[in-house]
Amino acid sequence: MTSSPSENNTNGPETRAGRKEWIALGVLLLPVLLVSMDLTVLYFAIPSISEDLRPSSGQQLWMIDIYGFVLAGVLLTMGALGDRIGRRLLLLIGAVVFGAGSLLAAYANSPEMVISARAFQGIGGATLMPSTLALIRNLFPDQTQRRTALAVWSTGMAAGAALGPVVSGALLAGFWWGSVFIINVPVMVLLLVAGPFLLPEFKDRAAGRFDLISAVLSLAVVLPVIYGFKKIAVDGFSVTYVVAIVVGLAIVPVFLRRQRTSSDPMVDVSLFRNRAFGASVTVNMLACFTLVGYSLFSTQYMQSVLGMSALKSALWTIPGTIAVGAVVPVATVLVRTVKPAVIIASGFGLATVALLMLTQVPDEDGLVLILIGIIALAVGLTPVLTLVTELVVGQVPPERAGTASALLQTCQELGGALGVAVLGSIGASAYRNSSALDGPAGVPASALDQARETIGGALAAAARLPGEAGGNLVDAARAAFTTEVHAASLAGAVVMAGAAVVAVVGLRSVQHDNATATAGADAVDPDAGSGAGEPVAERAVRASASSGAQEPGAGLA
Repeated sequence: MTSSPSENNTNGPETRAGRKEWIALGVLLLPVLLVSMDLTVLYFAIPSISEDLRPSSGQQLWMIDIYGFVLAGVLLTMGALGDRIGRRLLLLIGAVVFGAGSLLAAYANSPEMVISARAFQGIGGATLMPSTLALIRNLFPDQTQRRTALAVWSTGMAAGAALGPVVSGALLAGFWWGSVFIINVPVMVLLLVAGPFLLPEFKDRAAGRFDLISAVLSLAVVLPVIYGFKKIAVDGFSVTYVVAIVVGLAIVPVFLRRQRTSSDPMVDVSLFRNRAFGASVTVNMLACFTLVGYSLFSTQYMQSVLGMSALKSALWTIPGTIAVGAVVPVATVLVRTVKPAVIIASGFGLATVALLMLTQVPDEDGLVLILIGIIALAVGLTPVLTLVTELVVGQVPPERAGTASALLQTCQELGGALGVAVLGSIGASAYRNSSALDGPAGVPASALDQARETIGGALAAAARLPGEAGGNLVDAARAAFTTEVHAASLAGAVVMAGAAVVAVVGLRSVQHDNATATAGADAVDPDAGSGAGEPVAERAVRASASSGAQEPGAGLA
């Protein structure tokens, strides 16, 4: 069936979701968990895959990276496609593709086969993610219920990313490396069985034809930009990577022109004339910039400085996931009486304090401080992402929800890639220039040259040195990496403080739920024409978008 729920923010029984819709949300969480888990599930499996299939170092990196590259590259295309062919249909197609890719990866007999299967999984993941968000938009027309549903969705995303390494480690303790992929198959089968009965179909019958040229242009923009930033973070600056970024950015004006002139655009660029929409996308990118970018440092600190195993460090992230699961629902309740700008700015404020705290992490016995810091960072930023998601998805008409969801998630991927590159580069510079590596006793110059590249190189070099010299190099490298953590933390704090300002300025016109209702959620403007019965606040948003009103620096173009 094709549904078109009311946009009014009312609490009447005709707009509120019932038991079936909440069960459907549970079904939608299945692909959310798996897609986010597969971003991190190879952390433990790579050594076993390498031992079995003997990939080159380049092939090993592509096994890890190709999934995220492809997922980010085709998100916009899949969101637009779902609006046209139906979001449930696209979700089910994605389940088939993701499951097939998982099966292919599990029984791969060559590195090339694993890479191809991971790319196939990325395509499937790109169909699943915007479809789940868009279907939530349709299942929960009531804003309060929708915000709760999105809180559950966000928690599922965070839990999947955190549980990926844990699940991977647990499976590899008793099964072969293909088990980290094969576990996806029964879940996708369950989605294929339950989806047609529990999920409504929704598509925009007025969307027009699918614009293949826009799809190609979006790929040409997103893929080289994300590739360039991620490779810079791993390998350092290179002309090739910089050229990739420049090429992608150079295609942006061509893509935007196509959207403005096409009769059936993939993205409605007029949405960015709405200050609240543009500011929401901006703060979303800034939150992912720090949340994703900083995760590299906290993980490496626990493993390389504190000497934890990968599994142990992954287990220590679980308290943060539990804390996020507890605080996100609180934010969805607060927004009923507190303006979103205040809550979002407060989240960025907490993240700023957390990062400033992390500038004091010592080079030994720092577990308590690093855990408090990263938990506070997650607690501050995850509610931000939840509220921003609702602001973006809730402000667009239901027929545009697929494209809006894909746009939001693409910006998250871009923000994360930029965070990894920028914070990684700042941290790497601090590490290389740390005075701690200025000639530790008994360490030859050749070992120091290797040690100045990365802490991993330093620990490898130290393992080859005899006795006290090796220990001295380990201590020096750990002190230098702690300096790297301090530099990245300070840079992240500056970005988070700026994001708080953007939130206050860009979102100050968005009212909390009770204020909107008091102002007249059911008020009718006699001059509104076809907008009769539309809430005043929503009509103002639509009018802002139509008129092109925008404050300086509040939106993106």
